[in-house]
Amino acid sequence: MEVTEIDFLDIEENEEYKKIVEKVAKKCFEVEGLEKKNLYLSVILTNPKNIRITNKTYRNIDKETDVLSFPMFEKDEIEKLNGDFPEALGDIMISIDRVKEQAIEYGHSFERELSYMVVHGFYHLMGYDHMEESDKKVMREKEENVLGLLDIRRD
Repeated sequence: MEVTEIDFLDIEENEEYKKIVEKVAKKCFEVEGLEKKNLYLSVILTNPKNIRITNKTYRNIDKETDVLSFPMFEKDEIEKLNGDFPEALGDIMISIDRVKEQAIEYGHSFERELSYMVVHGFYHLMGYDHMEESDKKVMREKEENVLGLLDIRRD
């Protein structure tokens, strides 16, 4: 079973984007030991307008953002899953325009920025957050570990 379902919402389908998302999501699943859990990830690549509408609809925040994550499970529930049937870990929505802008702003490649958005969204689905500094440190270490294993570094 593929670990990633990728949809393009109001943007042109792009094989390069698909390959990046699939590679990164697969590594996230491996690192977290989820390969046998029969889970998959839904990733929606879209534009700023759609991500803003989604942010307003589901979070009551009327502004564009780079990535949104919608988990299907609480952190402790994931460990209890037995893999009897396929289940969605959750949905990640990424604004491709923001990925392009931020890659330029931070001075690294599009691949690095898109990869980071996937990893960041994945760890939100896993129940990690970055509101408190101590939580942020844990989440950033996990994100950088996955990117490092893929040899995706800041330029």
